[in-house]
Amino acid sequence: MNTEKDFSPLTPSIVRALNDKLYEKRKVAALEIEKLVREFVAQNNSTQIKHVIQILAMEFALSQHPHSRKGGLIGLAACSIALGKDSGLYLKELIEPVLTCFNDSDSRLRYYACEALYNIVKVARGAVVPHFNVLFDGLSKLAADPDPNVKSGSELLDRLLKDIVTESNKFDLVAFVPLLRERIYSNNQYARQFIISWILVLESVPGINLLDYLPEILDGLFQILGDGSKEIRKTCEVVLGEFLKEIKKTPSSVKFAEMANILVIHCQGSEESKLTNDLIQLTAMSWMREFIQLAGRLVLPYSSGILTAVLPCLSYDDRKKSTKEAANACNHSLMKLVTPEDDVEEAGGGSEPPRQDDTPPRTQDTLDNSLNASQDSVGFSNISFFKPASPERAQVSLDLDGIVQVLDRHLHDPATGMMTRITVLKWLYHLYIKTPRKMFRHTDSLFPMLLKTLSDESDEVILKDLEVLAEIASSPAGQTDAPGSCDSSDSKSELQVRGLTKSVQPSGFGSKGSDCSPSTPSMNSYFYKFMINLLKRFSMERKLLEMRGTFIIRQLCLLLNAENIFHSMADILLKEEDLKFASIMVQTLNTILLTSAELFQLRNQLKDLHTQESCALFCCLYRSWCHSPVATVSLCFLTQNYKHAYDLIQKFGDLEVTVDFLMEVDKLVQLIECPIFTYLRLQLLDVENNPYLIKALYGLLMLLPQSQAFMMLSHRLRCVPNPELMRAAPQKKPADSSKPAPVHIDYRELLQHFDQVQNKHLEVRHQRAGRAEHPDRKLVL
Repeated sequence: MNTEKDFSPLTPSIVRALNDKLYEKRKVAALEIEKLVREFVAQNNSTQIKHVIQILAMEFALSQHPHSRKGGLIGLAACSIALGKDSGLYLKELIEPVLTCFNDSDSRLRYYACEALYNIVKVARGAVVPHFNVLFDGLSKLAADPDPNVKSGSELLDRLLKDIVTESNKFDLVAFVPLLRERIYSNNQYARQFIISWILVLESVPGINLLDYLPEILDGLFQILGDGSKEIRKTCEVVLGEFLKEIKKTPSSVKFAEMANILVIHCQGSEESKLTNDLIQLTAMSWMREFIQLAGRLVLPYSSGILTAVLPCLSYDDRKKSTKEAANACNHSLMKLVTPEDDVEEAGGGSEPPRQDDTPPRTQDTLDNSLNASQDSVGFSNISFFKPASPERAQVSLDLDGIVQVLDRHLHDPATGMMTRITVLKWLYHLYIKTPRKMFRHTDSLFPMLLKTLSDESDEVILKDLEVLAEIASSPAGQTDAPGSCDSSDSKSELQVRGLTKSVQPSGFGSKGSDCSPSTPSMNSYFYKFMINLLKRFSMERKLLEMRGTFIIRQLCLLLNAENIFHSMADILLKEEDLKFASIMVQTLNTILLTSAELFQLRNQLKDLHTQESCALFCCLYRSWCHSPVATVSLCFLTQNYKHAYDLIQKFGDLEVTVDFLMEVDKLVQLIECPIFTYLRLQLLDVENNPYLIKALYGLLMLLPQSQAFMMLSHRLRCVPNPELMRAAPQKKPADSSKPAPVHIDYRELLQHFDQVQNKHLEVRHQRAGRAEHPDRKLVL
């Protein structure tokens, strides 16, 4: 430095001392500067004060010589001490050169700069608040300083500045937030510790409402929550906890919508760092749970994103039990927000069609009970919900398209866990109940996957899937008046059926044509399409039919009208081209009809063919049951058509008797001994009025080889009483005890139909046998 340069009002001795390498001499010079500035303050000579500060800043603090810079720093601190309360008038000039020295490569000089700024801030106190941003920026750099002495000095300055801000009522939060938003993404642990400590302080100051700006820093806070330092994570948890407490106190002023997507992002787990990401995910999910309950329908526009984050968590194991429970609570709360008002068109569309009285009110009661039970189990039954004002509520719309897309994607993903799949199906069911008109727009795209889900490994998944399909098939919103609507969509997904030369339209069917469902109040145009595609699935996946076919059909009989199911399936099987499948399917349906408790009412309806409806049902079933001769006989036994059963058995002599055929007869004999046919066994006592029943049973006996079934039936027939003995004590029957004459049924035509169907089966078997004997011969059509 040029010592001959004019530094007045600083004396040459002060200048030399400031440039000295010894700290003690620089300190003496600082005391002289303090004395000099005090004189100027006494004289109110602001010009000279500014001149002294300018010389110390430009010629010393910003000098190229390290000792001069150290002298300038201690000199500026001395000026501030001398100015006292008036230092606020010169703060900009005092602070800027000191902050510049924070970037110096010499750690000792950075320490002296920190010390000088500490003295300046200590004297100025509240006057430094307008300069907070530059001070915070400088301190954030020193917080990550590698030198421990510098870091220690910065911590002292940091505590002093926090005390000043806490006491001040002039803090400019609006100006500070952009800087905070920028610095919060630092990856340095010490910088993060510095940032999070300041957020904690500002949050605790009553006059500073940092909650208004939470959307701008929330993402950064979750980033810090993933820090490798346990101490930083703990502090960040405290900060987030304080924010959440404040949100619960004043939910009406919280910007839920602006933070929803941030939470959605952090609710989705990552495998990068399992421990920290688990903490982030759990915290974000807990926040999401509170947001849904506090904000109510305000979160509905973000429901597809929330479900994207929540659904995978529902399949977590006990290692992430807390996250799973929080996700479960989120799911139930969000589901409860969907109401029938979401089914109303925004442009003044009509309301949901009323459910018919014939449809049992099982659906909504069951669903609400399960939701309430699940919510109570996680401890949220006593939380009060924040209700937005009615104008705001009216503007909120459900993102139904987005929700359906998310649900469909999870159903298609083979990696989706069982509990997630169950929840997806619960959501679809809930949406069909609450918003049926809008949901039926998505039915054609959802339908194939719902059918495919019937092949799931879990019984629980299949049960929920059947509930959804049953709701689709029975909802009044799915009714369409257009002809041929049953199979208007995707023809590839349906069974290819061939019309018969003689169309049979029983009275139980409506006038929609041979490709539409029975006309019943509880069924819609999707019902018949469902039956067609279900049978196609059974045809394509024989293992599904074998393992789950009975289970699926029995559940459907509980969820839907059993008569309609059997009526429609019989109608479809009547036109089935794959005769082998038709035979297997008829045998399955027949077993279900004869043995399932769910079909007790239907069996009673068929037992006495007194009405036109029961006769129409019998004729419909009979025509399809002809694919299996033994099943046809069992249907005649069930309906007490014993003469016709005997006529059928007489024709068995013309059929090809195979091992499978004999096994079916064996099963029928065992069924006769079951409680289902108790009335049939009792009718054996009335030999005179039931001769064809006894003849039919003897016919079955003659068909059987001498097996266990043969012995069982033979023993039963030996118990039939002698008609002569029965006449020994004649009793006059009451006039009304005779069986009323049934509605007219053309049994001759039914026998002809049986012959036609069996001839087709015989022809197909011969063709298969021919192909087996001559594998190289191609069938020429």
